[in-house]
Amino acid sequence: MKLVASLDAFGREDLAMAGGKGANLGELVRNGFPVPRGFVVTTHAYDVIAQGHGTRAYLEQVELPDELREAIAGGYAALGGGPVAVRSSATAEDLPGAAFAGQQDTYLNVVGEQAVLDAVRRCWGSLWTDRAVAYRARLGIDDSEVRIAVVVQSMVEAELAGVMFTANPVTGDRAQLVVDASSGLGEAVVSGLVTPDHYVISDAGTAFTPGRREVVIRGAADGGVTRETGSAAQERLPDAALGELVRLGKEVAAHFGRPQDIEWAYAGGRVQLLQARPMTALPPPPVGRLNPAQRRIAAVLMEYLPERPYPIDMTTWIPYGPVGLMARVVAGFGMTGVFEGFLREEDGVVYQLVPQSPRPTRKLPAVPFSLLARARKFDPARWTEDPRFHAYLAGVRELAARDLAELPWAELVRVPRQALDLVGPVTGLRADYLPGTGLALLRLLVAVKLLGRGRLFGDLLHGARTRTTDANQALERLAELARRTGALDGGPRPAEFEEELRAFLAEYGHRETSSPILVTTPTWSDAPGTVIDLIKVLAAGPPARKDGDDALDRLLRHPWLTAGGRARMRRRVEAARAGVAFREDSHFFFMMPQPILRRSLLEIGRRLRGQGLLDRPEDVFHLRLPELEAIGEVTAMAGADRERLREAVRARAAKRQELSGVRLIDPAAVFPVRETGDALVTGSPASGGVTTGPVKVIREPSEFAKLESGDVLVCPYTNPSWTPLFQLASAVVVDAGGAASHAAIVAREYGIPAVMGTGKATSVLADGQPVTVNGDTGHVTRAL
Repeated sequence: MKLVASLDAFGREDLAMAGGKGANLGELVRNGFPVPRGFVVTTHAYDVIAQGHGTRAYLEQVELPDELREAIAGGYAALGGGPVAVRSSATAEDLPGAAFAGQQDTYLNVVGEQAVLDAVRRCWGSLWTDRAVAYRARLGIDDSEVRIAVVVQSMVEAELAGVMFTANPVTGDRAQLVVDASSGLGEAVVSGLVTPDHYVISDAGTAFTPGRREVVIRGAADGGVTRETGSAAQERLPDAALGELVRLGKEVAAHFGRPQDIEWAYAGGRVQLLQARPMTALPPPPVGRLNPAQRRIAAVLMEYLPERPYPIDMTTWIPYGPVGLMARVVAGFGMTGVFEGFLREEDGVVYQLVPQSPRPTRKLPAVPFSLLARARKFDPARWTEDPRFHAYLAGVRELAARDLAELPWAELVRVPRQALDLVGPVTGLRADYLPGTGLALLRLLVAVKLLGRGRLFGDLLHGARTRTTDANQALERLAELARRTGALDGGPRPAEFEEELRAFLAEYGHRETSSPILVTTPTWSDAPGTVIDLIKVLAAGPPARKDGDDALDRLLRHPWLTAGGRARMRRRVEAARAGVAFREDSHFFFMMPQPILRRSLLEIGRRLRGQGLLDRPEDVFHLRLPELEAIGEVTAMAGADRERLREAVRARAAKRQELSGVRLIDPAAVFPVRETGDALVTGSPASGGVTTGPVKVIREPSEFAKLESGDVLVCPYTNPSWTPLFQLASAVVVDAGGAASHAAIVAREYGIPAVMGTGKATSVLADGQPVTVNGDTGHVTRAL
């Protein structure tokens, strides 16, 4: 294996030998891009020197064997022996999800053979600085898997230099290029020492913002660099050079197949490329202007996706769970495209949510007749009597009873698919009973509007018993038991409380904590601390729920209604409530396979960890179901297959970490900015009334215990597991969702104001801030 080789000896396939930087530069040289001449001190040379001594002090002081010294000296002489740039090139850097920008060292304007040798050693040592080790740990990259090469290139005495992004790093717009330029070497721009000239180039033209050029870095005659005070009046990048830079940027991005972060230099009328790496933490492309249907769909999806889906989500619960189920139901109603293709992936990881527009099918003209027929045949009040429902429950119980830990691998790896198959027949139940729900709601709406009581419609829908109300009442009983026995006062909890808690989790533990469409998020049983926090909230004060059936009483007192009319109106209300209960309860029951699926995946992950393929069982979430099903027998996996699986997990984990601060979609595209006037935030009015109270921001279930009676609950999303919080909150303000979302429905049930779809309430409002929430107008203002 070579110790030293010319840059043109390497390409993208040579990452293990040349490191990320060296492999990318070699690829550019091979394809005719203008890159300064250079050579690579390979990872093989590092292996010869390191000999298991992975410490900075050792590598910076170690003596080089004569063979290696001569090879480096020969490469330096071939470049003419003048000033060079010496750059670290680790095997884990410049990869999608792990750019390692600035983590290893670079030395500029290195002059002389001994200085080059010293710089190479310091580059090796930089692999083991505290910052580099910590960065790898954050990305889950094993130190033992990383090696380092060193790139040595002829120095470009730049007149101007800087960085070019082939996509807008702020907006994610792939149709824009962004160039930062300043006088002297590009280090001033890269390190943030200077405010550079800033160009944004698109088909519409070039937007230019002049910089201040506070500092200019130049090469010193005897090696190293000097810093001079700069001037904003210094020369700008010539138009021809900017045009050449843009052309090169587009060609480099096209060659690598993804947006690039490129360092460049301009000298002697020529542009040269010094480095190219994939752009990291790049926001998804703007989705453009969404139509009303897309915005409504996006509002729902944002509420369902508080977390980025994992690859296992994309191949299990998303296509087969509630979203896939509704996609199939809607297709049966003559519409397609509603929940299809709305999540886009890059490098095996979801990076963007793009709401789709519904498209009618040829079935649409016949749909009204089909819906009416099903509405008459299938009564939502009797859906639990359907034989299909009982067969479904029997299948769930049978699969749930299996001891996963005792199953042989061949049987275990089939369990996820068996859990998903349970959901298939549920599509028929949804498709058959939803028309009756819709018809009952329509009849009630028409009736109350004819009576001039349309405002009562939302309140009339509450009152039916559902599994959610059952769960809430059970939580209230647990809270009362906790108050009576002191179960939450610290120390061992009383046996009576523990027994009731176990019974509660056995009945309701399959409820989701954060998302109903992801398998990777825990259930109440997986995270019982969430339930304990809910009990703490309820035990802290009396519930503020609305008692009685005031809306129905007011409706039945209408002077136009006769005794017979009141009886008919009561039946219509009961039918509408049964429809609402069907919607709520069917979701409750149809979530039952999710924890079985999750447990089976974690058991698969546990066994893969036992074979050294994963660092922890949860890493299985970075794999796709077909990848797991393709493993014939984990103990007999070939070495190459084992390495491919480990690399897939590492790369996807790094990509996910890179995107941790990137949103799936810009909320402003879904919830357009409204004129706020004196309001702090605005949104859609979802539950009427006006109230004032202190803000309490609850971003996830682990923060439930923060809420106190009378607080204004401010949250990014809600789902049924958040319902008990509404008993203490004086109002609710949510980033996502609309008037038909779960939060809005529950808020109306408890008679508290609600404002949905603010897009930014959790980032604008702060804990303790007194605000007034107007659920009639959708405004949240400062409290006087």
